[in-house]
Amino acid sequence: MSMFADGLDAAVERAFTRPAPKRAGTQMRYLVKQLGGTKPVARLLRVSQRTVERYVKNQIRTPRPDLAARLEREVRKRWQPQVRARARARAATTDGIVIDTRARLGYTAPIGSTDQDRIRHLTVALPPQHAARLFDAHEAGAGDQRLQQIAAEALREVYFQDGGRRAGSLEEVRFTDVEHLEFEL
Repeated sequence: MSMFADGLDAAVERAFTRPAPKRAGTQMRYLVKQLGGTKPVARLLRVSQRTVERYVKNQIRTPRPDLAARLEREVRKRWQPQVRARARARAATTDGIVIDTRARLGYTAPIGSTDQDRIRHLTVALPPQHAARLFDAHEAGAGDQRLQQIAAEALREVYFQDGGRRAGSLEEVRFTDVEHLEFEL
């Protein structure tokens, strides 16, 4: 996974109304219900169907660390889909999204302006259309590079150009060396 994708997922997960199941047996039963059987769950988690059945019956309670991580990731990915969809829709239509980052930011501009990139800490509220672009790209499976590029374009428009009120000749914003990144809905 990527820093940007994980950040978007974490922002949406903060909208959950109930915590995701913590125990392995409960997580396994949830996945069996979601995927419609033990065979697809076994394939998804790369374990035997018998292993899944034993977790469902609480015959095994503590998974290996790698299986525990996969199990938790798959449950979180599927947990409260309606709440997740509502949070994304609200961000993409009315509320927008806040990006809080500490990264190296610079830009390409005409000769004569200072385009020196430097570490900046920014907290910027991005309008709904930028949130929609980020979520649409994430849903389509875009990689970290593409999500970073979309965020850089949004920062160029909202922060550097202030919605068209300044720096109109700014061509490209470079967004690199990300030290910290957090999204808030």
